[in-house]
Amino acid sequence: MNIFAEFLPEFMHFSTLESANLILLLGLIMFLGAIGGRLFQKLKIPQVVGYIVIGVLIGQSGFQVLSISVINALEPLSSVALSLIGFLIGAELKLNVIKKYGKQFVGILLLEAIVPFFVVGTVITLVSYFVTKDFSSSLSLGILLGSISSATAPAATTDVLKENRTRGPLTVTVLGIVAMDDAVALILYAVTSSIAASLLGSSGEPLTQQLLGLLYEVGGSMILGSLVGILLTRFIRNVMTDEGRILSFSLGALFLCTGLCNLFMLDNILSAMSLGFFMVNFAPEKTRSTFALVEKFTPPIYVMFFVLVGAKLNIWNVTAFVALLAFLYILCRTLGKSIGAKIGAKITKAPKTVEKYLPFCLLSQAGVAIGLSIAAGQDFANSVGPTIMLIITATTFVVQLLGPVCVKYGVEKAGECGLDITEEDLMKNLCVKDIIRNEKSICRQNSPAVVKENETLCSIISSFSHNENLNYAVKDEEGFLVGIISLEHMKEALLVTELSDSLMACDIMEPVSLTCNPNTSIPDIFKLFSKQGIEMIPIVDEKGLSYGIAEKSTLEHFIHTKIVELHQKVSALG
Repeated sequence: MNIFAEFLPEFMHFSTLESANLILLLGLIMFLGAIGGRLFQKLKIPQVVGYIVIGVLIGQSGFQVLSISVINALEPLSSVALSLIGFLIGAELKLNVIKKYGKQFVGILLLEAIVPFFVVGTVITLVSYFVTKDFSSSLSLGILLGSISSATAPAATTDVLKENRTRGPLTVTVLGIVAMDDAVALILYAVTSSIAASLLGSSGEPLTQQLLGLLYEVGGSMILGSLVGILLTRFIRNVMTDEGRILSFSLGALFLCTGLCNLFMLDNILSAMSLGFFMVNFAPEKTRSTFALVEKFTPPIYVMFFVLVGAKLNIWNVTAFVALLAFLYILCRTLGKSIGAKIGAKITKAPKTVEKYLPFCLLSQAGVAIGLSIAAGQDFANSVGPTIMLIITATTFVVQLLGPVCVKYGVEKAGECGLDITEEDLMKNLCVKDIIRNEKSICRQNSPAVVKENETLCSIISSFSHNENLNYAVKDEEGFLVGIISLEHMKEALLVTELSDSLMACDIMEPVSLTCNPNTSIPDIFKLFSKQGIEMIPIVDEKGLSYGIAEKSTLEHFIHTKIVELHQKVSALG
């Protein structure tokens, strides 16, 4: 029994979505979810775990702010979120990537899905038979749970990858595996459910009919997504030119595809993945920004999705026997996924980082696993169905909390965190004091870009010939900024040949009209460059002491160098 639900008064429990309730509820979900995500992020735990924990607290296992009817009514949000995930996964399946990693994907995919099927199926069957002495029920329970164990949750996994801006062979492999994992799980479930129906003497559909249904679901989903992708690609190529409208039409096509999947009982993840695949490989270059724009659109959808995932979980109906089977399921699934992934990586000669750390990235379980458990609950309602639903519910709760943490550990150890960033991303986290030139900060009192006001022109020219600075900050005897000298100033001074030997910095400098400080962000610096039409800005501290000069060329070179270094790291990873 859930004791937490008794603490809140009735008016705090949402039982309907009428009028203002819907707006209030969505606001509550996003607000609390965002707080949970931020708190867990501060604890160095993936934010998706925070979303799920918030969902658990306000859902069926917690205070029941969200009733089961409300959770079910919000199910379309889950469909939208999964479609967005599938769409962005499809965007990663570029033809050059498939050409490079295709054999690796297939080899690892088959083994990491089939090995846990056998490990989970064997152990669960033996333990269940030891307790119940019913071979038919035990074998049915084992093979059905084994088939479900093959599925991996793409949502939680990809969220961690996106949060940590990962890039490299491990990231590519994980995205390829989770994109197709569910299709393998569906095939295994179709076969095992037919076998279980025969063992239990239930009136299940014949194997042939189930396989035809599977072919319809998997093949139909991919065909539908491909057709929508082809039509959208041609439409954009021939009609659309504006970036904003391309985004609108792309999202419209994605939601249309999702709706058609729900209407015709197809898999929206596979369909959306096919759509993203066609757009990234065959759409005009002008559509490439669509994926980045969609990523910016997704965070609030993801927050609501994962909160609802947590809200669905009910951990209060778990018995001692179910708890034992749940523990064995998690243990055997983890062992099976790890062994299968390692063997697959070794056979396909994948990079060592993939072989070593891929097992950590395949532990999450959610959407498809829960869906198959519900199907089992309906197909075998009078036998093993309810037990399967309880086991998958309980294990999903545990795995969804631990899985993202393991994914983060894997990509960190593989050295792929922070490698998928653009120049814009890099600039957001930099300020003036972070810029390095010749292994030294440009922001320092002894910078070669700072000269004294009584320093001669000859001395400045000599300094210019030995340093890369094109501009100089001029300081007085106390170190305060008093002016600036550019290359143009020195050229003009040299024209006055009869005076050039006696000129000093104070004679050729010009007054300072604009400065920055060591903590000024790089985006703000570039805004000033653009707005003022200048190429440099002197750096001063809060007291006005001169700390060098920020030149546009230096900043651009530093950022470009960092991006090149990141690309080299990715290449070195394989």
